[in-house]
Amino acid sequence: MQALRELPAVHRLLDDPVIAPYEALVGRDALRSAVESELQHARGTHAVPPYAELVARIGVRLEALAAQSLLPVINGTGIILHTNLGRAPLAREALDAARDIGSGYSNLEYDLLEGARGSRYARVTSLLREASGAADALVVNNCAAAVLLILDTFAKGLEVIVSRNQLVEIGGGFRLPDVLERSGATLVEVGATNKVYLRDFERALSAKTALMMRSHPSNYSIEGFVHDVDAAELVALGGRVGVPIVEDLGSGAFVDLGEYGLPRERTVRDAVGDGAALVAFSGDKLLGGPQAGIIVGAAPAIARLRSNPLLRALRVDKLTLAALAETLRLYRSRESRERIPFYAMLGASLDSLRARAGAYVEKIASAQIVECEAFVGGGALPKHGFPSIAVALPVASPQSLAARLRGGKPAVVARVDERGVLIDLRTIAPEQDALAIAALEGALR
Repeated sequence: MQALRELPAVHRLLDDPVIAPYEALVGRDALRSAVESELQHARGTHAVPPYAELVARIGVRLEALAAQSLLPVINGTGIILHTNLGRAPLAREALDAARDIGSGYSNLEYDLLEGARGSRYARVTSLLREASGAADALVVNNCAAAVLLILDTFAKGLEVIVSRNQLVEIGGGFRLPDVLERSGATLVEVGATNKVYLRDFERALSAKTALMMRSHPSNYSIEGFVHDVDAAELVALGGRVGVPIVEDLGSGAFVDLGEYGLPRERTVRDAVGDGAALVAFSGDKLLGGPQAGIIVGAAPAIARLRSNPLLRALRVDKLTLAALAETLRLYRSRESRERIPFYAMLGASLDSLRARAGAYVEKIASAQIVECEAFVGGGALPKHGFPSIAVALPVASPQSLAARLRGGKPAVVARVDERGVLIDLRTIAPEQDALAIAALEGALR
């Protein structure tokens, strides 16, 4: 029993320079709980470990807790819009706007000129009209919510015609047919998997048809013996029979990616120009902004969406609106647009990446500069990689090194191939290089 009295006091351990910094990561209560749990374990074994060993054991508990927190990571995978790593990093202007609006009060729903209640969407709506060419716009919390709101507003108890080759499943197992079912709409599938014709839509029309819908194929493509219906053809059919066309554009490109040497991705302006009544897309993919579901289109259709009570359950907060507005403002010129991290990464030259890689090999003796392929990610251009530069670490156990990098501070997520562990510099911001180099050195030790 005398030995147990030698256990250090809780407050001494809480103030220990190894343990105390974890309070910022896990909170005071979790910190105290980890200390008390380890002390209780020592009492149960009737043995008092050396003080340094006790601190180390508590550190292991706290590391496990910290790993469950939302933490920043360095993305060395070469996938720019990596869904599992948070998709699009925000521009500095967007982060500053969110901080400024979030740190105090704002005119979120207040008209300063009239001194009366205002609209939370008015400011971002004008920017979306400018960027998309649409007559009106609305923002909800993600693209699935945007599709759900459209279906609930226009098609509950009615039919929606969709071609079979566009009944997609996106990340996390969410399927378009399931969203349709939840909305109360009835799905009418037309065409074959590889070939769909306008006559398939014509034959499926009935008195209960509310919408005809197009959906971005996201992470798959069908090649070879194929045929699809052009958007303008479908809009023309809809105009003749009085049925609106809705397009779920998915990633939501505002810019022709051909400017960056990639295959052309259908843009929001393309869909609006083709005459779709409503176009839905994501805010945190090719747009490069915060997570949001954006709907642009005809003013009467958007007005009906605004009057749906479901909108209140799907609305976005002030931080999202602030960050989205600043992101959209950056689209006013190519120079400002490339302050959005997605476009900065996409536009980085191989020479600039190779020069940065030189700093890594100067610090890490075993590192090599290699050519590789990066990918857009986020459901866009799934089969089209484009040239990039990586730092390769040829080690005996690449998976072990990759695991150590993921467990470091900061965590570095790499990819592994026959050349070893690869750190693709296209998805690492230049200002992160020093941190990444230090993390690699630590993991190699």
